[in-house]
Amino acid sequence: MKPDLRALALAIAATLLLASAAGATEIRVMISGGLTPAFNALIPEYERQSGNKLLVAYGPSMGTTVNAIPVRLERGEPADVLIMVGYALGDLIKNGKVVADSRVDLVKSPIGVAVKAGATRPDISSADALKRALLAAKTIAYSDSASGVYIATEMFKKLGIEEEMKAKARMIPATPVGEIVAKGEAEIGFQQISELKPVAGIDIVGPVPDDLQKITVYSAGIAIVSKEPVAGKTLIKFLGSAAAHDTIVNSGLDPIPATVTH
Repeated sequence: MKPDLRALALAIAATLLLASAAGATEIRVMISGGLTPAFNALIPEYERQSGNKLLVAYGPSMGTTVNAIPVRLERGEPADVLIMVGYALGDLIKNGKVVADSRVDLVKSPIGVAVKAGATRPDISSADALKRALLAAKTIAYSDSASGVYIATEMFKKLGIEEEMKAKARMIPATPVGEIVAKGEAEIGFQQISELKPVAGIDIVGPVPDDLQKITVYSAGIAIVSKEPVAGKTLIKFLGSAAAHDTIVNSGLDPIPATVTH
């Protein structure tokens, strides 16, 4: 190719690239912990397929920390798609923050138990075994989101150890519980398995026993303030599609079949 033709070809390619970039839709997403690892892994594929660009803000589904999704919305941060604990999304629908008929339940997330890597793994094969492990542990940590609320307000009561736990179990705000366990600041940690899996320096002992398990549903919806609701719906549809299925399963989550399209 002659120099002038090469320059012309490069100029045309650059023009097309700029035009493509200019036509890309930016979708602002707020997402809480449970789906975050899978979501982050899926971002490149969604952006490749759709041509859209995702701008992501992370924070808990509930609570009063600065990054909590309800707090972000209250201070007027822009958002198109919210991905969070289902009942917390339901509260936002009731409060007029989310388009009611846009809600899609995406995945189920079980609670897991973790210890520092290399530490002795406690027996958690039954409710009685888990009770003994918790009574023997010196320090216990749980999250400030749905799983932690359940641990603190229901599970300890079911086990009959609520009083014993007050002195040694604590809620961890805005930090992955696995990180606290990895540092040795808690002997046993509870959080959704999908949130424990990405953390280095811990061993996941397993899920909480079935008779104590609390499954959290994660859902997505379109924010009332969304400037890109149509594009936002394409993202939600992608997360419930066959293209996202394996990544979601590998992250420790169970896709809700009704949202999976083939």
